[in-house]
Amino acid sequence: MRKISLGLASAVVAAGLTASSAHAETLKFAFQGTLNQLDPYSLNETFTLSALGNVYEGLTRRSENLEIEPGLAESWEVVEPNRWRFHLRKGVKFHNGNDFNAEDVAFSVERLHGEGSDLATRVSTEVKVEIVDDYTVDFVLPGPNPILHYEWDTWYIMDKEWTEANDAVAVTSASDTTPNYAALHTNGTGPFKIVSHEPGVKTVYEKNTGWWDEATHNLDQVEFTPIGSDATRVAALLSGELDMVYPIPVQDIKRVNDNAGTEVLTGPELRTIFLGMDQRRDELLYSDVKGKNPFKDVRVRKAFYQAIDIEGIKRKIMRDLSTPSAIMISPFLFSRSDEFERYPYDPEAAKALLAEAGYADGFTVSMDCPNDRYVNDEAICQAVASMLARVGVKIDLNAQPKAKYFAKVLASGGYDTSFYLLGWTPGSFDYWNIISNIEGCRDDAGKGGLFNLGGYCNEKVEELNGKILTENDPAVRDELIAQAMKITQDDVSHIPLHQQGLAWGFKSGIELAQRADNQFHFRFVTKN
Repeated sequence: MRKISLGLASAVVAAGLTASSAHAETLKFAFQGTLNQLDPYSLNETFTLSALGNVYEGLTRRSENLEIEPGLAESWEVVEPNRWRFHLRKGVKFHNGNDFNAEDVAFSVERLHGEGSDLATRVSTEVKVEIVDDYTVDFVLPGPNPILHYEWDTWYIMDKEWTEANDAVAVTSASDTTPNYAALHTNGTGPFKIVSHEPGVKTVYEKNTGWWDEATHNLDQVEFTPIGSDATRVAALLSGELDMVYPIPVQDIKRVNDNAGTEVLTGPELRTIFLGMDQRRDELLYSDVKGKNPFKDVRVRKAFYQAIDIEGIKRKIMRDLSTPSAIMISPFLFSRSDEFERYPYDPEAAKALLAEAGYADGFTVSMDCPNDRYVNDEAICQAVASMLARVGVKIDLNAQPKAKYFAKVLASGGYDTSFYLLGWTPGSFDYWNIISNIEGCRDDAGKGGLFNLGGYCNEKVEELNGKILTENDPAVRDELIAQAMKITQDDVSHIPLHQQGLAWGFKSGIELAQRADNQFHFRFVTKN
């Protein structure tokens, strides 16, 4: 199959994007993780947003090469420095037949900020929404914001009438055990409808024949089955039981490519995998150190960093399908990324730092890790545990399926962890997103960096982030970003590991787009 390099400094790879006139088909695919909840505001996680992005739509959307395009808004303009006007698409219907209009947009903003929402940063609480008419909405900002709409492709608009009628205004969060109607049913405007959903078992989509846009895919139905076992997932593809599966384990890429009738499409991903530490509590929840928190000492954080052999992880675990990173964002997304280097791997230096901090004999700490979310996530955590053991730190590894993992680490305001692995793709493809979600200060109510699970806080970084958000000059903006990066690197706010590679396996003859944000959209698929 032909591979075409697209934009974002070759960060996006596509396969056979030309639509086919072949007859309509059913696509059967599998992913390593589950789709548990259908509420589009429940979990700010790539696979969940991707799966629901086939059903729901935002005011904007992104093309196969990640360019921003009109979605439910057919156009927009900045009518005043602090006022953006969005002209909504007329004639759009929700799947139940209800009309889409400005009331739905205003309602979706309000619901976005409700308790339980995991996507509140998509629209700042300081932004005011004004309905001009049924198909015109103004967003009034407290100040200039050149990237206001950068993440709106995954801020999905909900039907106000349907949501209220089904008593689903309150968001079912990732940690909720009692789902509401919107967590088990959908009503979007997108190219596909969900017609059946068994959480963690199977989800069936059907083509929305009333979609406002012209379909370039040829799919009538899509069946998704979560398969956590790498071996089982690959075997289902090789046997012909499934049409497409991802990710393909790095060790199985050659086998899939050598098999008649299947192939693997690989490419870079924008996601950064990193480690975080609880720097907020005076005493760690899960450690044998009592009365104090080792991670409050930058020497301990740097010791952990220097104990990790990232090249060993790349070579032995990732089979070279990863790019070690010195920063918390893909180098494709920041022009000055080459100015930053990782702290060197140096176990002896790590031991010296621990001793200097008062932990010459090391200590024990629990580590939370998903085992079905990222490429080789549990294996990476096991390797990190082994490397830390060499400098005297004992890791009690708690590896769980992503549903349990996120329910734990996001519970109680998002601080129920002492040491953890996480991955992040900035939805805006911009460093402001990293600070706002990962490195931004949080209060006791969880306001601030929603995924800053360790509670890192530096007021200077907060100040810089405010300037980054409103600065229009690219060079000045990059300088502000570089300053913030330097502070967080000196602080060892987190330990960046790598950007993982993408590996999607599929039957020969299937045409699809592999986006560098790892979102799988059915509208880019044809099955011949």
